[in-house]
Amino acid sequence: MKILLIILIPVLFFSCKEEAKIEKIQSLTAEQIIDKAIDNSCQGNCESAQIEFTFRNRIYKSIRNEGKYQLERTRIDGEDTIQDIISNEGLKRYINEIEIRVNDSMVTSVRDGVNSVHYFAQLPFGLNNQAVQKKLIGEDSINNNNYYEIKVTFKEEGGGTDFDDVFVYWIHKQDFTVDYLAYSYAVNGGGIRFREASNTRVINGIRFVDYNNYKPESKEIMLSDLDSLFIKGKLKLLSKIETENITVSLLD
Repeated sequence: MKILLIILIPVLFFSCKEEAKIEKIQSLTAEQIIDKAIDNSCQGNCESAQIEFTFRNRIYKSIRNEGKYQLERTRIDGEDTIQDIISNEGLKRYINEIEIRVNDSMVTSVRDGVNSVHYFAQLPFGLNNQAVQKKLIGEDSINNNNYYEIKVTFKEEGGGTDFDDVFVYWIHKQDFTVDYLAYSYAVNGGGIRFREASNTRVINGIRFVDYNNYKPESKEIMLSDLDSLFIKGKLKLLSKIETENITVSLLD
């Protein structure tokens, strides 16, 4: 009997300890899960870095340091080089290095075009913006991996032109990587998309991915159900979202 007790006590101790660990993981809030995902992706480097990449024949560059930021997009149009820059000071456009005024009717579309590419390229960094609202809506399994499902919406104030867009992120329960995401949008008639992360690489401590971009047959589907359709092969592959020639310089 004494031998049995000696054996059982350590087993029970470690069993309770493991259960407490599991319970602690399961009790994470949406905020904590996003924090862990950002920590995993950035390793503390995203706030002070210069990142440059090419996307669809345009060059994008972001500079962030001590609260100051600058997001750039450079493209070639015939013989002209057009550079759009968004910073703490607002939007500026340069053609062949000469600043020109952006028509009021174009400011929103230019700003949104620059912002959206940088947003997706550097996810999940940015999900702790003050306008972001996060909610843990469930847990699910995709290809034998377990995920938290986080729903993200935006406040109207500070949420940008597309503040009414809705996102769902599938964040790996152990690695805290964003492996899948879905979103709904209202512009151009609206629609929903599902993205699968691919070609994962870490450059100077920051994680980057490309995406396989999918579309369901109907718009009348809950975003949180798109993973099930993906597993069943019922989503149509529309495109591949690929960022190329990525360079990262860490700033002191």
